Amino acid sequence: MSRIHDMGGRFGTGAIDPEDNATFAKEWHERALALNLACGALGQWNIDASRHARECLSSADYAGFSYYEKWLGGLTDSLVAKGVVTIAELDAGRGNGTSPLSEKALRADKVAATLAAGSPYTREAAAPRFAVGDKVRARRPARNATVVGGHTRLPAYAAGAVGEVVLSHGAHVFPDSNAHGLGEAPEPLYAVRFEARELWGSEAEAGDEMVLDMWQSYLEPA
Repeated sequence: MSRIHDMGGRFGTGAIDPEDNATFAKEWHERALALNLACGALGQWNIDASRHARECLSSADYAGFSYYEKWLGGLTDSLVAKGVVTIAELDAGRGNGTSPLSEKALRADKVAATLAAGSPYTREAAAPRFAVGDKVRARRPARNATVVGGHTRLPAYAAGAVGEVVLSHGAHVFPDSNAHGLGEAPEPLYAVRFEARELWGSEAEAGDEMVLDMWQSYLEPA
């Protein structure tokens, strides 16, 4: 990842407050989450595309926005890009007529069942290349190998690091493809354990570990 959202291990962002357990710190945060879920039900994009939309916010906006402001920023850009709403409608604060997607609106009485059904991302795919216990190296650089500047779940701090496969999750939709309308391209997905010092050097505590979910094409034998 080469965008500002890939911030793992960077200095200057402050410490994480382990006492901050707020799910919705402000009332509008609930509405922001609900609006994102309701718009997702319109079927105009998938979860990987919505993540990429948030990642594509400008560096200034990403650094200045709160968590749910980022969600609303990415959602707004997606709605306009897909022609669901126009800039003029946003400026006016109301729609211009009835949307052709109105039949897909997620009604209140359907919400519980829709959320309970979930969106499984497991798929059938070729046999896994790696087994539990295998040593693997994360691909360098940590970027989308197909789409320049595209979405990837391979964090920059893991690029080139050596770890050990500790679990095979089976095959899952590949986000680097799915985010860009290139198909689901499912791949085996693994949990890979890295020594913290392998990722961040001597500044990390000796003995600490991090486990990352890594798609097969992110890895090579080590």
